[in-house]
Amino acid sequence: MNKDQIKGAVKNITGQIQEQTGAIVGNQKQQTKGLHKQISGRTQELLGDAKAAVKPVRQAVRDTVREA
Repeated sequence: MNKDQIKGAVKNITGQIQEQTGAIVGNQKQQTKGLHKQISGRTQELLGDAKAAVKPVRQAVRDTVREA
C-alpha cells in the first residue's frame, strides 16, 4: 500500500464515523461533512490504486530506456 491508499482509507473511515455520529445526535451538517470526507477519502484511495497500477509499467519503461 502506498501513502495515498492509507490516508484515503483513514479519511474514509473517519468520515463514516462522523456521518454515523451526526445521525445519532440528529445533526445533518455533521452527516454531510462525514459523507464529504468519505468521498474525499475514497477518491484518494483510488488515486493510490492508480499510482500502484502504473508503477510497474513506469519501471519497465525506465528499464527499456536504460537498455537502449
